[in-house]
Amino acid sequence: MPEKLIFELSSPGRTGYTLPELDVPEMAVEDCIPSRFLRKREPELPEVAENDVIRHFIGLSRLNYHVDKGFYPLGSCTMKYNPKVNEVAARMEGFAAIHPHQDPEDVQGALELMYELERYLCEIVGMKAASLQPAAGAHGELTGLMLIRAYHEDRGNPRKKVLLPDSAHGTNPASATISGYQAVQIRSNEKGLIDLEDLKAHLDEEVAALMLTNPNTLGLFESQIEEVKAALDEVGALLYMDGANLNALLGIVRPGDLGFDVVHINLHKTFSTPHGGGGPGSGPIAVSERLVEYLPVPRIRKDGEKFSLDYDRPKSVGKISTFFGNFGVMVRAFTYIRMMGSDGLKQVSRNAILNANYLLERLKPYYDLPYPTRPMHEFVLSGNRQKKHGVRTTDIAKRLLDFGFHAPTIYFPLIVPEALMIEPTDTESKETLDAFADAMIQIAREAEENPEKLKEAPVTTPVSRLDEARAARDLRIRWQPESVMS
Repeated sequence: MPEKLIFELSSPGRTGYTLPELDVPEMAVEDCIPSRFLRKREPELPEVAENDVIRHFIGLSRLNYHVDKGFYPLGSCTMKYNPKVNEVAARMEGFAAIHPHQDPEDVQGALELMYELERYLCEIVGMKAASLQPAAGAHGELTGLMLIRAYHEDRGNPRKKVLLPDSAHGTNPASATISGYQAVQIRSNEKGLIDLEDLKAHLDEEVAALMLTNPNTLGLFESQIEEVKAALDEVGALLYMDGANLNALLGIVRPGDLGFDVVHINLHKTFSTPHGGGGPGSGPIAVSERLVEYLPVPRIRKDGEKFSLDYDRPKSVGKISTFFGNFGVMVRAFTYIRMMGSDGLKQVSRNAILNANYLLERLKPYYDLPYPTRPMHEFVLSGNRQKKHGVRTTDIAKRLLDFGFHAPTIYFPLIVPEALMIEPTDTESKETLDAFADAMIQIAREAEENPEKLKEAPVTTPVSRLDEARAARDLRIRWQPESVMS
């Protein structure tokens, strides 16, 4: 049954609270607040009892899909289970009740955590130094490109272009453009890897950097990385790594050892913080020796047992966040890293790779596999085979909802027609993977035997298939009373 709006549960005069008697003299509102700030009419709020409120929001939470409820195979998103010990640590009063305007002397524990987290991240990715300020992955991209621009400006030429593979995340060209660069696309080869010849054809001394995701958005490891790095060095360009897929590399490969100059790290993905729907997030950047002096301020400095904030960095790009970053996400990531340890983090990536390859083996007889190279933590299938029966990838995704699964990422990367991008992550059991595979196999059979069934899906959800085109053109995301609507 669909959940009613809380306004539909409203009954005039019903309340869900009991206030104590006033212990101060009662005053008219007009005596406390200037009349120009007062409402001309009462706000149209629901009038409901406490149990109605509780039941309403519990009912809504049961309709919502979340990572504690079920499997999220969203490719490139790394929607894995978030250990609850992370939440316990983040809610400790000494972390949750502080404010970034406090004197550093009063928040030594928080500064120590941030200092240690920077050291851990640098060790994991093989870099010299890091900044925790960026608030999300795309913000980390922007910050990394700001450092790259500062580096080149310091040498007399900011340069004009940033190169990106045709399978790049959409935020990559956006970040390059916002940074003042021209985004130039480099094609992929028949193996799904960057085309070396096309890369070399676009290289000159106006190229500031190449932005590369490794493993790339097809889930494939860029095995030519040494040749890529050598080609960039010839023209003095830097190598940037989009760390969205770092969950595949922990304890196995360090980007710094491959020659990357800067990498952004999604704490909310790889290091297990709840995310989705716009936040929270955290996108620290780690850099090689030649970019350290350009990192944002303030830097956390350790003198003996004391921690302080260092703003005296003449070549810094400045502050890129209001305060010092999303601290609550940092606490969760720090807790996760300490709980896992180096051996545990390595096992995370091994499990992620194993889960992806197991799921791929089960599904590839039923869906097209455009790039058959062995993937790492995720893989991309195509719904082209189903399209011959009039079924689109979006129909497959909608039908999955009827089986109780969140849909995978669809229609990305753009180089794969009817793309289904699937990342099972490291936290899912074989039983969950088998249940998901069984559902996908049944959908593939339905596409051949009863394609109309898929076009009508979903049929078990509180809201059936939406008119997505109309929703985009006529966006209404909140309820309004009829008096306002009219």
